[in-house]
Order: sequence, then structure tokens, then C-alpha cells
Amino acid sequence: MGDFYVPHAFSNIDAHPHPVRLVNSLFRLRSEPFFVSYKQRLRHLLRAQAGQRFLDVGAGTGDAARELADESGAQVVACDLSRIMCAEMKHIGLRKAAVADSHHLPFKGAAFDGAWADRVLQHVEDPDVALDEMLRVIRPGGRIVVCDPDTATQALNIEDHRLAAKVLSLRQTAGIRHGTFARRVPGLLTARGLLDVEVEPHTLVVRSKRTIDDTMGVRDWADVFADRGYLDRSEARRFNALVDDAIEGGQFLYSVTYFLTSATVPAIGR
Repeated sequence: MGDFYVPHAFSNIDAHPHPVRLVNSLFRLRSEPFFVSYKQRLRHLLRAQAGQRFLDVGAGTGDAARELADESGAQVVACDLSRIMCAEMKHIGLRKAAVADSHHLPFKGAAFDGAWADRVLQHVEDPDVALDEMLRVIRPGGRIVVCDPDTATQALNIEDHRLAAKVLSLRQTAGIRHGTFARRVPGLLTARGLLDVEVEPHTLVVRSKRTIDDTMGVRDWADVFADRGYLDRSEARRFNALVDDAIEGGQFLYSVTYFLTSATVPAIGR
């Protein structure tokens, strides 16, 4: 899953009325410098080596799984709740791609040397359960890495700051199931006895017109909330006009901070 708008009812992309649009958004995201950079760091934190076995939970298009395998020589299994996404993974050559619910991973305990979830746990029904499932399938001494944006860190500059705050609040409360789960992950891993728990903030700053239009879907935010009854249609029109004005005047800015958390599963006997 990405940071484009995915209503709660359509957390599984297969159920979305425009799944191809969401898939295309993921393809566009993967080439943005910010995403390339933090994803590279995520792979580094897994400490993968040839001969090891890793799991990508909510793998989306499967690019990260393929890149980790190519870079490290490790075997990577990718899983996603979406059959559409699994088909995309197989299309790019991933042989081990499974349709799977993150709450009930279809793998034996301690089956992997590491696992990761990138922009996934914010969307699932119960992220605590999904996190525990990831830990269940990682062997002692293995690695876990989780990354999600914290929607409470969002900032948006348009002329009407009240309207900007209202739309951002809706993105936090109505647009993403668990928009602040990322800040809880370090504490949850510490409470579960994991070692070497580390957190890195990575802040996305968007000012480019191309990124606004092609990647983040900013122009769709207000219209989607108006469609669902959270905004008046006049507010949506005003928001869109102010976004256009800010872009044309070079004043537009959107930012959000991602928390990249890594840890080590304790060895037996510790």
C-alpha cells in the first residue's frame, strides 16, 4: 500500500472501484527520490545475506522484494492480500508470491531470517496482530523492519490554513485506518523483548508540481472526502483552487514524516 488515498472499505485493493489507478500510483512512487532513498535504507537494515530467507509483508508490486534478492542473494518471499498485486509480482518475475492476510500469515514459525512491512500496517484492520504474526515467523536472531508515515506529522501550505488543517485531519481520521501506528512500533517491539530497537525519521517534502499531480494525488483528497460527505462540495472546490494557486505561485508545500523502525529478535536463551 502507498500514501495515495485508500478508504477504509477498500484496504484490499482488489475491492477498490479503480484498482488499476492504485497500482499505477505505486509504480510512480517507486521512482521518486525520497522513496528510493528510504527503501534502500530499509533493505540495509534487514542485514540480508546470501542463503538467508526473508518475507515482504504487503509487498505491493514486489519491487522491494526483487531488489533485496538481487542485492543480497537472499531468497525472498512476497505476500499481499491483493490478488491483483500478486499477479503484478509474478509478472515482474517473482516466483514466490503468495496471497496472504497479514493477520494470519500462512508460514511456519521461525521460517524466515527477517521480515518487513513497508507502508502496510497503517492500513490493516489490527496492526498489533499483524506485527505479532511477523515476529512469529522470524527465527531467533532475525531482523524485523517496519515503516509507515505518521499522519499527525503532516503539514500543508495553502492560503486557507483552516481548510488545509481540516483536510489533513480527515486524511488522518477518515483516510487511513491507523495513521499514527508508526509511532507505537518502537515501544511495541521493546515491550515484546526485541533487541537493538532503533527508529529513524524520514521526512517527505513535496513541492514539485509533477510529484503533486502524479504521485501524492493531492488534487483528489478534497473531492474524495466530499464524495463521502466529510466536506461540503464548495469546500472541495475551494481547496482545489487554493492548491492550484499555491502551485502556480511557488508557495505549495506538503510534508509528512515516516518512522523507519528496526529490531532484532532475541536469540533463544536470552
